Amino acid sequence: MVICKEVTRMYRSGDKDICALDHVSLSVKQGEYLAVIGKSGSGKSTLLNMIGLTDIPSSGDVELFGRNTKELSEKEKARIRNKHIGYIYQNFYLEPVYSVFMNVEVPLLVAGVKKSEREERVLEVLKQVGLEERMKHKASQLSGGEKQRVCLARALVNCPELILADEPCGNLDSENTAMVMDLLDDLHRKGITIILVTHSEEEAKRADRILQLKDGRRMEK
Repeated sequence: MVICKEVTRMYRSGDKDICALDHVSLSVKQGEYLAVIGKSGSGKSTLLNMIGLTDIPSSGDVELFGRNTKELSEKEKARIRNKHIGYIYQNFYLEPVYSVFMNVEVPLLVAGVKKSEREERVLEVLKQVGLEERMKHKASQLSGGEKQRVCLARALVNCPELILADEPCGNLDSENTAMVMDLLDDLHRKGITIILVTHSEEEAKRADRILQLKDGRRMEK
């Protein structure tokens, strides 16, 4: 499903070139659960951005769903992000004045799904994350753990094949961390491919396989 070949990402900072990723290669099979670990600045999120089509390599190749991402138009990338990839972020990125229902509904609106189907699918995923009774509340009224479950529901609403989770428990307490990680485990059992970025080795141990990054390079783990 995902193949990275010698992926390098350089950034310009003032008069210096910064190497965020340094010739990183990996492959992720359909249905696999991969954890990417490393300290802050190791290149974890940069790698996830390459796979999630929100950034492009300076050199090397990323293949996603059998396509080289260099061959994709911006329109094709947007379609793949909307229909095939679900994103879970550390900082949630919810619209605070929208209701829970409206926040989860957004990807379906972008995809042009009709209203009756939108309502059915949003309710289904809110039940899955245990928030159906909170669907009329504004996002600003939720706890951190509830916000992350809304983020997870939003990621699931278009029935993605791939979940990209970038430090999803970074802002959560231990109880809510356990709840979110249990939900990811359940998705994995259902056959969804998951790539989890985390600094927590305890969270990473839930995955099938662990990839460690240090200073933009892949380390043996």
